[in-house]
Formats: sequence, structure tokens, C-alpha cells
Amino acid sequence: MSRIKRYFTALTYACTASVLLLSLTAFAQPYGKGLYGENVPYGSETSLSITTTGNLIIPVTPTSSGSLETGSNTVTVTSTDVKGYKLYIRSLDSTDMMNVDTPLPASNNDTPAPLAINTWGFNTNGTSNFVGMLATDRLIRTTVSPATTGEDTIVTYGVNIDLSKPAGNYQTAVIYTAVPQTD
Repeated sequence: MSRIKRYFTALTYACTASVLLLSLTAFAQPYGKGLYGENVPYGSETSLSITTTGNLIIPVTPTSSGSLETGSNTVTVTSTDVKGYKLYIRSLDSTDMMNVDTPLPASNNDTPAPLAINTWGFNTNGTSNFVGMLATDRLIRTTVSPATTGEDTIVTYGVNIDLSKPAGNYQTAVIYTAVPQTD
């Protein structure tokens, strides 16, 4: 299982992300479990790695009616696993972005929808509709074949803040997890 931990910090209503990268080498499938003729030589190890484009900053200038700002990051998964992989996202410690003792909660949206004022969320379709971050893994991509040259998933984060929230640094941590498919 490969994971990336990302931190979000709002600097006067901005979000910043930093990355911790872990990679994994998985061993070849047992006899009879692989796929014939795939781009992984018989008996060789399969591999899976995950990277992102790095820090993400979303500056926000709030208004009395709320100000929606977005920023995107690209998650790249490279895998020789013949059955593909699944990519998940979740919060590390809290779904709230915190500014000292002031929370900016994750959206309550279970399906993509506009962000309520003073919430944040994400999407993978690049629209202005977002879902809330969970404390448990949420599937954001599934593939069924090798990704030997790397496959990109663009994750767009949105923040909608009004003037009732104090200015400052809002921060949370997000983890991406890529898991090879074995069955």
C-alpha cells in the first residue's frame, strides 16, 4: 500500500499542502492468478508508486456572502500490476481545517454539490461541486490494467469562506493511498 500525506494550511485564507511519499513493491501474483500476455514478464515483481505535484496554495479573500476559491493537485500512480489499482483519499487526524482554535469544517456533501459557506471539500471532475473529506478512505479512482507510464488523477480542492471566520492559517492533513488489485 502506497500513501502520500498532504497538509493543507490557509495563510490568510490560503491552503498549503506538503507531501510525504512512501512507495511499495508488490510481488508477482501466485500461479494462475495473473493475466496471460500482459506487460509484466512471467515471474517478475510488480511495482506501484504514488506521487503528487507538491504544495498547494489557495489564497482566499473572503466577502460577506462567501468567497469560493479552488486549487488543484495531480496525483500520479505508476503500477505494473496487471489488474490495476484503486486510489483512495481521507483526512489524517481531523476533517476540519484548523486555525488555532477555529475550525473550518469539511463539507457535509456526500455527492458533488456546491460548498456551503465556511466549509471546504474536493472533487476529481474539475467542477464547482465538491464532496466533503472523510476520516475514512473514500475511493476516487479504479483502474483495471497496468499504468506503466503513470496515470494522473486531478484532485481539486475548494474553500468557501465569509467574513465571520477569523483570518489566519487553516490547516489539515490529507492522505492518498494507492492499492494494487490482486483479484
